[in-house]
Amino acid sequence: MADIFEKLLKNAGPLGQHRERAHGYFAFPKLEGDINSRMKFRGKEMIVWSLNNYLGLANHPEIRKVDAEAAKEFGLAYPMGARMMSGNSNYHEQLERELAAFEHKEDAILMNFGYQGIMSAIDAVCGRHDVIVYDAESHACIIDGLRLHPGHRYVFKHNDVEDCEKQLVRATQLIEKQKAGGILVITEGVFGMAGDQGKLKEIAALKSKYQFRLLVDDAHGFGTLGKTGAGAGEEQGCQDAIDLYFSTFAKSMASIGAFLAGDKAIIDFIRYNIRSQIFAKSLPMPIVIGNLKRLEMLRTMPELKEKLWSNALKLQNGLKAKGFDIGNTNSPVTPVYMKGGVEEATAMVMDLRENYGIFASIVVYPVIPKGHIIFRLIPSAAHTDADIDETLKAFSETKAKLDAGAYKVEVIPDMAEKQVS
Repeated sequence: MADIFEKLLKNAGPLGQHRERAHGYFAFPKLEGDINSRMKFRGKEMIVWSLNNYLGLANHPEIRKVDAEAAKEFGLAYPMGARMMSGNSNYHEQLERELAAFEHKEDAILMNFGYQGIMSAIDAVCGRHDVIVYDAESHACIIDGLRLHPGHRYVFKHNDVEDCEKQLVRATQLIEKQKAGGILVITEGVFGMAGDQGKLKEIAALKSKYQFRLLVDDAHGFGTLGKTGAGAGEEQGCQDAIDLYFSTFAKSMASIGAFLAGDKAIIDFIRYNIRSQIFAKSLPMPIVIGNLKRLEMLRTMPELKEKLWSNALKLQNGLKAKGFDIGNTNSPVTPVYMKGGVEEATAMVMDLRENYGIFASIVVYPVIPKGHIIFRLIPSAAHTDADIDETLKAFSETKAKLDAGAYKVEVIPDMAEKQVS
């Protein structure tokens, strides 16, 4: 019998294989200073495009004040215990009511984390006879939730409504054959890698032909889309057709936690059956009170969303004017598609950081196919015109170097953080 750890030492994984050269720079970097459009990285000022701080609330003085006052009054331990046992409070219930009202749903349930929350929600809702139909580019948290599902699941091509219908036909036939179960369709309001909105309205229209319920993960749409910021469902005029609306506080609200909203009877069932919340300590009071303030500002300060979109469009239009491919994004998420290997990508990242002061997230193989590079830029209300202009100049110059072969290297540059003995 082999030692279970043996394989871990022999194969560090597609990303882990680079850790000795990448740790602390390309992976697990440390940004320092106040959260803003410019922060310090290894002692140098960087224009940062890697933070999901859409509305610029992370370091807003009103937010800092409320967070500090709540921490001073309650500390981080209160309330102690899981919600069901001893960790409930009027503030937790107030936040749930306000979120439900904002999303035009009857009820909502708080969750400690977005990733954990949607996994557990899928597990709570779906039994072994149920069938899940989901978009091929669903986030990893959804895929991991599907791994918990003991029943069948059918995937449809990304944002392909015709293929979604084909999978609904298969799901319907299976359920009729086994004479048990129902169908849950899962998609996203905004796909976080490419920035394109899910075809929520078109998928919801299929309810006239097929019996299913719709779960939408709107992590990147909540606060950024729709007239009031209620998300992709509001943006597309189909919020009522979304049976379960899910989002996280980690994007627009620059906080931690998540929520699921829907009909009261269904949310009540989930509240009493969602294992990740029943068996976990509730959100600390400063987080809850801070999120109440964030939601208030999201509702009452439309200028934050307006500034976000002003910056997003300046960045996106500027990139397109310079000949960059940004795909089909119709959200603030701004992907920049290029060609090149992992080694070239890391050399380009290093040049952008060291010589241009631009800190941007990069996606390479194995997340995407070999030979492709995606820079994912996340504009926020905190960015300035100067940030955008400097970034456009930097990308133009480094893209020219990439095309000229200047970044061709044999191995990833060794930029790992040196260990202190």
